[in-house]
Amino acid sequence: MLPNDTIFHGDCGEVLKSFPDNSVDLIVTSPPYADSRKSTYGGIHPDDYVAWFLPRSAELLRVLKPTGTFILNIKEKALNGERHTYVLELILEMRRQGWLWTEEFVWHKKNAYPGKWSNRFRDSWERCLQFNKQRKFNMYQEAVMVPIGDWAKTRLAKLSETDKIRDTSKVGSGFGKNVSNWTGRDMVYPTNVLHLAPETGNRNHSATFPKALPEWFINLFTQEGDVVLDPFLGSGTTAIVAKRMKRHYNGIELNQNYYDLAQRELTHVERLLL
Repeated sequence: MLPNDTIFHGDCGEVLKSFPDNSVDLIVTSPPYADSRKSTYGGIHPDDYVAWFLPRSAELLRVLKPTGTFILNIKEKALNGERHTYVLELILEMRRQGWLWTEEFVWHKKNAYPGKWSNRFRDSWERCLQFNKQRKFNMYQEAVMVPIGDWAKTRLAKLSETDKIRDTSKVGSGFGKNVSNWTGRDMVYPTNVLHLAPETGNRNHSATFPKALPEWFINLFTQEGDVVLDPFLGSGTTAIVAKRMKRHYNGIELNQNYYDLAQRELTHVERLLL
């Protein structure tokens, strides 16, 4: 039985082989992007990325519970004047591997600074791809509900007769909505766009995502006592957030400096929680 609340040092492709089948409730991770972080992880060329990742995703598929979820934070790369397709290719290959690509969340970086290229603009967003093993999985939507917003003050003030039924769409799509369903509600389900500023408090890692990102997914897909895994742990953000939220964590990190940093950060958090 693998111990929980543990960080492992090594390549996740090898370390994961020691994990039991169906032992993790949620995987949240941001692996090195293609050709990125060369000084710490060596970099993987976009043409080689899918072949590099698939053995690791096969192990993740094995260790994830049938009711669990895998959130993969990843982004494209511009190469030779165009956007490389390695992310799209990876999605297709993971589907062939047995994953269900059930949803795609967009992380909008609210305060992204501008770019300076002659033929493109800077991305202010990244993909958070959701994969599952089966169509029925644990999801706690009420945990991430948001205020209904100011639109309700005017839109719901004077409802037409068609607002009170599931009116067929006027564009012929076959879909419709009953607007009156939102009357009297203060909280509603969010969209799949997460408006979060990039992390600015941690200067010790080259690509730290904000604590609010794993926190949102941990709220949505787990409950207290569940197990959260980050196989590309970096400085420990996912594990730290999971610990604070009373979930168990497991993390894997290849770089010795980041592994040591994550250990120190988690030791500090655990002392504060005593």
